[in-house]
Amino acid sequence: MDKTKICITTLEYPPDIGGVGESVHRIAQMLIHSGYEVHVAIFRSKQRLVSDGTRRRPSCTTTLEDGVFVHRIQSAVRNNVTEVQDFFSEIYLQLKYLHQKHSFNLFHAFFLNETGYVTTLLAKENDIPVINSVRGNDLHKHIFHPKNHAQIAWILENSDWVTFVSRDLLKRASVITPSVKLKSSAFWNSIAPINFEQLPTSSLVKELPGIVIGSSGRFRDKKGIEFLLDACAELGKEIDLTLLLIGDFIEKEREYWQQQVQQSEIGHRLRITGITSRQEALAYLPHLDIFAIPSVHDGCPNTLLEAMSASRAIIGSRVDAIAEIIEHGVDGLLVNPGNTEELTAALRHLATQPQLRQKLGAAAKIKVTQQLAPSVEYQNWMSVYQQTSCINIFLSHAEAQRRREENAKKDLCKKSID
Repeated sequence: MDKTKICITTLEYPPDIGGVGESVHRIAQMLIHSGYEVHVAIFRSKQRLVSDGTRRRPSCTTTLEDGVFVHRIQSAVRNNVTEVQDFFSEIYLQLKYLHQKHSFNLFHAFFLNETGYVTTLLAKENDIPVINSVRGNDLHKHIFHPKNHAQIAWILENSDWVTFVSRDLLKRASVITPSVKLKSSAFWNSIAPINFEQLPTSSLVKELPGIVIGSSGRFRDKKGIEFLLDACAELGKEIDLTLLLIGDFIEKEREYWQQQVQQSEIGHRLRITGITSRQEALAYLPHLDIFAIPSVHDGCPNTLLEAMSASRAIIGSRVDAIAEIIEHGVDGLLVNPGNTEELTAALRHLATQPQLRQKLGAAAKIKVTQQLAPSVEYQNWMSVYQQTSCINIFLSHAEAQRRREENAKKDLCKKSID
């Protein structure tokens, strides 16, 4: 019996750095182990922009990586600025060629913008079920662009199933497209066990005096780092501390963040590692006293699960999956997003109580091990795929019936002519 062929579309995939890419890789491996044939198609509109005058024709490079057929799609670059509609038109054609070659049974798009629209359009035109997975920014940020709203609503309406990484995101989608309630599920990401003892220790950890407060990731608008800068600058007047940012600010916002650092007056207490590999970033976590994730919105960030795995005392915002995963006072502390005073008070509370930090960190480790294990996420995904596979069978029967009816009409018409 032929394997069911699944095509996942995504904006990133390893070695690209990012939580979505890590999630897609993890889910692809789950599907392979369950007997599916998995294809991953990667494309992103940023690839249409070049600054060095390079020109290229459209292409699709395919490799077999860890049992997954990975298709890296690029649009043509024929002039200095490729129009967005030209980019998506060519991506659609490349994805269509892949479908003609492999005859996919199911499409699955991660992120509504870019991947979701092209994938859903192709799936609907070919009567193939499609899953769309909402990750965060697609409904927290892009929904506010007037040109995106109608497209997002159309994707939600025409999806056979929609998954969300938090109940907040599901609620917002239901406001935009009420029918989503009948064909959706919300569940968290998972994380595999991490052996922190086997990770190399950076020499920088020897240069972190006092209480070490840390955060990790690609720091940008949604991460709320300006509030963390202000809180640490204020708390630094009372106790000896270091704020360690594991990662770096994204390039397009760099000037803004340089300004925020100066205005916070945090001075020498701030350390920024710069972009690191995931292994290097993980190696810093055991050396933190407090892990802070003061996001304004954030889906289900992998960095939170990593800090929990490292038994860190966590302070997070009451947003998205952060507020769903962390139980205030049990396995971490929660503060309202954008509230510097609350964040400062929470940091002070943990900085002065080492036993509480240890208690919260231990509870966080137990929760992530039990409730956010890959086996839990696996069961959730298998349920989603089994439901959409049933849709695929239904569509196949419906298509067969449609063809029988068309042939019957043709026969009747032929008899009438005769």
